[in-house]
Amino acid sequence: MRGRFILLLMGMDSRAVAVALLLVAQMLSGCGGMGPGSPNANINADREIINAGETVNFDARDSTSPEPTIIDEYRWDFGDGDSRTTKQAIVSHMFSQPGSFVVQVVVANDEGSTDSASISIFVNAPPEIVLEMPDFVKTGQTALLDASSSTDYEGGALEFMWDFDAYLDSNGDGDPLNDADQSGAVAEVMYNETGNHTGAVTVVDDNGATTTSLWTLRVLARTFRVVWEETHLYYDWSGYLEQGTSYEIEHYPGEGARVISVSATLTLARDLLPIQWPEDNFTLGMEVPLSGLSSSTITTHDNITENASAYLERMDMNSIPESGYTITADSKQALESSLLNQPGERVGQGVWEWTITALQCDPDLPIDGIDPDQGNDWTLEAHFVVLILRISEVGI
Repeated sequence: MRGRFILLLMGMDSRAVAVALLLVAQMLSGCGGMGPGSPNANINADREIINAGETVNFDARDSTSPEPTIIDEYRWDFGDGDSRTTKQAIVSHMFSQPGSFVVQVVVANDEGSTDSASISIFVNAPPEIVLEMPDFVKTGQTALLDASSSTDYEGGALEFMWDFDAYLDSNGDGDPLNDADQSGAVAEVMYNETGNHTGAVTVVDDNGATTTSLWTLRVLARTFRVVWEETHLYYDWSGYLEQGTSYEIEHYPGEGARVISVSATLTLARDLLPIQWPEDNFTLGMEVPLSGLSSSTITTHDNITENASAYLERMDMNSIPESGYTITADSKQALESSLLNQPGERVGQGVWEWTITALQCDPDLPIDGIDPDQGNDWTLEAHFVVLILRISEVGI
């Protein structure tokens, strides 16, 4: 037929040939042989750099198709093994694995013509935490937590945040794992209570990807040897007092110890002349406010040949405790406080107050109307028996 058409054209003049060719073109157009053309694909993403586990929204709404055709199908290939076909030009996809992915969309119009477009997405890997720490420590002992061997898949810089109590939300934001108790690749922590203490370390890379890891440190009690050592404490004071005046003394004989007994003697110097009889008398007062102890006495003369004296004594103030044993405790300070403050065994703790008062320096035999002895010298001697607490740590 083609040959006949060519022979027919050869028999026509030029104007007739042009008209014939126009008719042929119109016929072919009416038969749809050439068509309106193929679609033009276009793809955009709301983010091109993300962290693993995050979602990207893809948009192919800028894709076009020549009139009167329309795009009626979008075929998505996300480059990670997942694909999808939609009627809408918008789709979301979550990338769980790190790496670089080429995402492609193929658009197809209602005549079956297609076109494609693609975009690259970089998925950042979260840091990998490598933590080195001791299996256990003792109370009051520093534990070294070392996360310096942690790595970033892309080789970026890392930041470290330590939370030493995974159950306490100290910053009040609702997340108990992000309290920044310490920063840096290596942290030091110390606990004063026994038990398992759980914390968290969070590592952040230069793209903001984070990894949080919980850790548990076992804290053991310390072992101590307890010895009560009997010690004798001797004190002496002296001075001079005139009629109606007093002298006060304060000291701490029971500090760090358990007081068992005390005896004290106040002795007055003898008057120089026998004619000054009766000799002077003083009072001796003792008080321990923290224990509620209080006692007093007055000097007496058994006979004219002896110095005036007063005597105070307290025996068996506290019981004799067991000694030479081992015990576990959180700290030496806690154990010491517990033993020294046992109920019923705190008598004699705190400040001791002694008061010496010149009660009777008159009357003396006056000479020319003047009292030759308006006061007296005195000496106070105190003897304490105490048990000093000795605590030494015993290694495991």
